[in-house]
Amino acid sequence: MDEAFMNRPQIKLAAALGLVEAAVAHGASSGVPVAVAVTDAAGNVVASARMNDAPLGGMQLAADKAYTSALWQMPSGDLRESSQPGGADWGLTSTAGGRIIVYAGGLPIFADGVLAGALGVSGGTGAQDGACAAAALTAVLPEA
Repeated sequence: MDEAFMNRPQIKLAAALGLVEAAVAHGASSGVPVAVAVTDAAGNVVASARMNDAPLGGMQLAADKAYTSALWQMPSGDLRESSQPGGADWGLTSTAGGRIIVYAGGLPIFADGVLAGALGVSGGTGAQDGACAAAALTAVLPEA
């Protein structure tokens, strides 16, 4: 029976909450109110928060950045150039019900080389969101 099922790592709630807390702390220390979402490997939200004064649309973007990173197992911003008109991935942002986000701020989370979840941050510039996500991931799951 074990041969019929996959045994894969999945992010646990405690780790997801830790990532949210670390991202919020980074946003506060850098003066950038952010929204944060952590998803499982399928892109379903496990934990999320929006700081006071973070953009109202930030929560949806954070969740969709994490979703994008989970689906493609890569940082969301890595798709930015290839998804422009004439690029190899042109039209990608209109797939998955419009949930594919190609701005920086989404990072996949790996455990033993296998996708376990993803983290998405939104509220600042792409560079600020990406830095916040990276800082949170490094603080909580440095081996991921």
